Amino acid sequence: MSESPTPAVPTPAAASAWVGTPQPRQRPGLSIYSILLIMLLSVSVLSSIVVGIIGYLNGSQALQIIAEEKLTEIRENRAREMAQLFRTIENSVRLGAINETSKQAARAFTAGFEELGAQPVDAQTAAALDDYYRTDFAVALSEATGEDVEGAAFAPRDPAQAYLQYNYVLPYDDWEQAIANEDAGDGSGWSRAHALYHPYFRTLTEVSDFEDILMLDTDGNVVYTAFKGVDLGTNLFDGPYRLSNLAGAYREAMDRNIVGDVVIADFDAYSPSLGTPAGWAVTLIADGGEVIGALAIELPIDRINAVMTVGGEWELNGLGSTGETYLVGTDGLMRSISRGLIDDPEAYERAAVAAGLSPASAALSVRNGDTLLQQAIASEAVTRALSGEDGTMLARDYLGRDSLTAYAPLGVDGLDWVIIAQETSAEALTPVEEFTRNLILSTAGMIIFVCLLSLVLAQVFIRPLRRLKSAAQRIGAGEEGVQVDAGSSDELADVAVAFNDMSRSLQAKSQLIAEQERANEELILSFMPEGMANRYRQGDDTITQDAEDVTVVFADIVGFEELAMSLTSDDALARLNDLIRSFDEAAERHGVERVRSTRQSYLASCGLVTPRVDNARRAVEFAIELDEIVERYSAQQGVDLSVRAGLDSGRVTSGLIGRARVVYDMWGDAVNLAFRVQGDSHEPGIYLTQRVADRLPESLPVAPAGDLETQSGPQRVWRVATAATVGEV
Repeated sequence: MSESPTPAVPTPAAASAWVGTPQPRQRPGLSIYSILLIMLLSVSVLSSIVVGIIGYLNGSQALQIIAEEKLTEIRENRAREMAQLFRTIENSVRLGAINETSKQAARAFTAGFEELGAQPVDAQTAAALDDYYRTDFAVALSEATGEDVEGAAFAPRDPAQAYLQYNYVLPYDDWEQAIANEDAGDGSGWSRAHALYHPYFRTLTEVSDFEDILMLDTDGNVVYTAFKGVDLGTNLFDGPYRLSNLAGAYREAMDRNIVGDVVIADFDAYSPSLGTPAGWAVTLIADGGEVIGALAIELPIDRINAVMTVGGEWELNGLGSTGETYLVGTDGLMRSISRGLIDDPEAYERAAVAAGLSPASAALSVRNGDTLLQQAIASEAVTRALSGEDGTMLARDYLGRDSLTAYAPLGVDGLDWVIIAQETSAEALTPVEEFTRNLILSTAGMIIFVCLLSLVLAQVFIRPLRRLKSAAQRIGAGEEGVQVDAGSSDELADVAVAFNDMSRSLQAKSQLIAEQERANEELILSFMPEGMANRYRQGDDTITQDAEDVTVVFADIVGFEELAMSLTSDDALARLNDLIRSFDEAAERHGVERVRSTRQSYLASCGLVTPRVDNARRAVEFAIELDEIVERYSAQQGVDLSVRAGLDSGRVTSGLIGRARVVYDMWGDAVNLAFRVQGDSHEPGIYLTQRVADRLPESLPVAPAGDLETQSGPQRVWRVATAATVGEV
């Protein structure tokens, strides 16, 4: 096996020697230290005092007042827009419930639902629903919520629900396909009603951007949904969603029994939507003074977000690059989307987790593209707003940033939400016009002062500094042996002398290091592949490589030990090296990689470092050439040498073994079998396993050479017909 030597590292003393010692010089005039001291004191002290006094006196208070007024105005504008949106939603629900189409649809869907409830559920329908809720719905809901779900708890409980879900829910892969369908073609009364009224409700859903529209009868049955979710046909009194916010809003609307009254339900996780939050607006449907059902619309999350994000045009609406407005519920959770999530989801996730949000909630917000009911807001501003107060304050926001915040209750009936407008302090506390004017005047005065002072002092030290700068840049660009003119007798001259000495020292060290690196690189690559060498240089502790399709060649030089006994050690090694060099050259021609070699053995592989489809053919041709090389060598030297090689294909592992003394080796079943194939063969020749023989072209003739017992059973062994054995084949 090959072993890596310990690389020699040049010592600083061997790399270079100090070529000069700068001598202190006496010189008249002002020292460079004094010049720099004067300039730094003049610029730093004076500018800090002037800017600090003017900034503090003229900027802070005025700046904060202006920023607070701006955020308050933005907050009030968004609150008005949100109140108008909910008025529009309530009016849409009222109009949808009182029109004749909804009344007729309520009666038709209720009648169709009752008709289906009288029919038994066939075995096919029951089996399909059971399979869907166990393997599809339960899995999807578990993945979305991170909780274990028993699908049977959500399965239909009565014939009507089972019938509707079998015909209108199960056949579709997504809700977009479901809402596009108008008639299942089953001929039921419910399907006739659906074909007649569904286009109207589908259009109402799409035009108003509602998440869904539901129709319920007076017994709590969901007799219609636009998107055909798993809540179709369920009962809100005793079904699996009886504890949902939809069920609560429906019961409240029925208890009030006021036609035209709209009940708003706050957002909450909704299982039919795979845990996605849903909010509802529910109102009664009455005909001739009789309540015949209820209409429920799922609140449009996108429209709420559009109002709070001002359509993404934050800067045009005075929110700059960090400002935003958002809604918060009584539970301290967001009811709208975070601007940070929209601008940069990855940065939002990192900042939210760093500010205290659970990683699971942050990841779920990124995955769903919304912070609704995920982002917690535990600020004093929210607490004050929930108490009915409004105002502004400086505080840390939910992403841990210092922000100026304007807060107030939202003022929408039925929703105890608060509205927050905020902007980071760094952006909100921007200089006002008066502060800017004073700052410009003071800065201009400082610039004039510095310029006048610089004009007096520039000629004293600027030229040597520029020479040193240019020389340093040349060294930084890779140039070696750079020298500068020492110039006059002052500190800069001393620096120049030291610089020149350093440049010469660096040049000598660089040359020695480069030579050593080249030697080390050649040494490392001589006994391991380049990929492993890269990992070795990077300091990896465990370096291995698995390959599924590799052909292993294990060759012995038969007769070399007897030959070596008749030679001196130096002569035997020289002859062995001649053969190994010839083997390595042949390996390179055939795309074979040498793994290791010993006194009389040569281990190689094909397809390990570089995957090759024809690795078996290449390995056999390589083994044939080894035989030819040894045969020629024997004829030229008058010796009796031959090759006995074993080949097998399969999965192998290669890697570096050891720490202080690293060895590159290869192991695996293919290596072991290749060794056994050649070791169990008494005659010279090239022996193959069945796996190698099966992959050879017909141009490479092989003949049976017996069987080999292995743990997996007997293995057929084949022998390749070479120039020496063609007569035998």
